[in-house]
Amino acid sequence: MVSSTVLRSSMPEGSANPKPAAKLCADATKRRAASARYHGPMLRRLALCVLLAGCRATPTATAATARAPAVEELGSLRNARVALARTAERAPLTYFTRQLSEPQKRELERIAPHVRVIAGLSQEQAIARADEAQESQSAGVEHYLAIKELADSDRIVLTNMRGVHGPAIADHVFAMLLALTRDLPAHLAGRAQGKWNPDGSGVLKPIALKGRTLLVVGLGGVGSEIARRGHGFEMRVIATRRGDDPAPDFVERVGKPQELTAMLPSADVVAIAVPLTAETTHLFDRAAFAAMKPGSYLVNIARGKVVDTDALVAALTSGKLAGACLDVTDPEPLPPGHPLWKLANVVITPHVASDAELTDDRRFALFAENLRRFDAGEPLLNVVDKRAGY
Repeated sequence: MVSSTVLRSSMPEGSANPKPAAKLCADATKRRAASARYHGPMLRRLALCVLLAGCRATPTATAATARAPAVEELGSLRNARVALARTAERAPLTYFTRQLSEPQKRELERIAPHVRVIAGLSQEQAIARADEAQESQSAGVEHYLAIKELADSDRIVLTNMRGVHGPAIADHVFAMLLALTRDLPAHLAGRAQGKWNPDGSGVLKPIALKGRTLLVVGLGGVGSEIARRGHGFEMRVIATRRGDDPAPDFVERVGKPQELTAMLPSADVVAIAVPLTAETTHLFDRAAFAAMKPGSYLVNIARGKVVDTDALVAALTSGKLAGACLDVTDPEPLPPGHPLWKLANVVITPHVASDAELTDDRRFALFAENLRRFDAGEPLLNVVDKRAGY
């Protein structure tokens, strides 16, 4: 799943020192309400706008890079570009963020000495001080691409947190999947009741994953980690991907998105890891579920709207699917009384798959490297293809 983003915009080559830029808030509702205040006039005089995500501090944070992974493990140079051409003088820039630990602040000062970091501002305070900032923090790529001025501007560079969440989300995928394939909800309920019940739920039939086929829909940063774990369980792994990168050695076959329907019948487990775009909205509809293998499992850790919820409920209640593992839903949050809550063959978690200390460490490592690159005038990692939507 692709959740955190970075926005940056470049100045024309040879420009003088950057002018102040607008702070665009992450919350879509507040952003639309405030648009009259800053979108039009600010964007017209925009010299630099950076919305950086993923540098939130954690209570357990020690040295900022204590467990930081190598940059090449996190970031992609595909579509890489310079956000701001920097001169030898390197005029000072300003970055707004919500929260940073003291070790993180010191690390940023060390690697990006020409960037002034102002932490601890609320969203409202940051908007009020927008004229001071060349950088600010936010998240959610699809929200920004919905803003025409940002989506259409070649001067604004949008990057995401590709690869950051992969390990934790992939672990969560198999935690949910194993809960169903090993009938764990029934046994956890028996523990709570002090009841020894070797018969289990009677709804879920325990299976082994070895030799089963895993189809990863979207072999990006998260999808690759899911595929890697599937291979570790000795599953046959196939996948779809839009790009032409060679398949990892643990993936047997990589097809194009248009081949998905033909690949679905062979999969025992289908894991969705695509971004939400116009093309992927309701990608899994009644036709897709009809194409899936009877008794297969669906896992969605991407976005709720990638799945037609009514079609999913029908596939589950009819017995077409053995079960579903959902960390995201549509609607979200899932309201009380929704049919999905009542199905014994569904595991639901409240959009928490990426939660992990490792995720925070990886997020900060990528954020810090891109901030260093930004200050140095180097190409940024994980630049979003605005036309593709991710």
